[in-house]
Amino acid sequence: MQARKLAVEGAIEFTPRVFPDDRGLFVSPFQEEAFAEAHGSPLFPVAQTNHSMSKRGVVRGIHYTVTPPGIAKYVYCARGRALDIVVDIRVGSPTFGKWDAVLMDQQDFRTMYFPVGVGHAFVALEDDTVMSYMLSAGYVAQNELALSALDPALSLPIGTEVEPILSDRDQVAITLAEAERQGLLPDYATSVELERQLTGVSLSA
Repeated sequence: MQARKLAVEGAIEFTPRVFPDDRGLFVSPFQEEAFAEAHGSPLFPVAQTNHSMSKRGVVRGIHYTVTPPGIAKYVYCARGRALDIVVDIRVGSPTFGKWDAVLMDQQDFRTMYFPVGVGHAFVALEDDTVMSYMLSAGYVAQNELALSALDPALSLPIGTEVEPILSDRDQVAITLAEAERQGLLPDYATSVELERQLTGVSLSA
């Protein structure tokens, strides 16, 4: 499995080996040894797994968790094709306001690790696109917030081929600048400390 650090500090792309044969294929999207080598820790406690299916043009996000408690995610595309996006919304981070994107499909089976405190969005590029998540903590509705994926200041690569389909919640989500003004964004130092508690490794180490 190959690993690549992304433009957002702490976010990592993984590309596993795919083993095709005349029956189909075999792939292992998460491998502890590869995660440990890239992240610095083999620890990724899984408290919950999520599964979503989206039609082409659906945009989910930018979603994030109040920090604390914060949540780390490991995400891959189990079916279809999606552009998965990580956004650094941690106030004080050296990469604050930056984003990076990973094309997830059924050819390379790339995955992404989202450290504590960052934002997550994706665009479904095909009908019946299935995204699978491993989460370090369970879902608590009042801890889950959203930012606008269409924020012009961020200029996320949403695309214009299809009219974006957003939930009611995501349609009215505020911009990054407004969330910062309201004090709603995660703090970088707090996020790093929670990441250290979660995995035993500091992002800045």
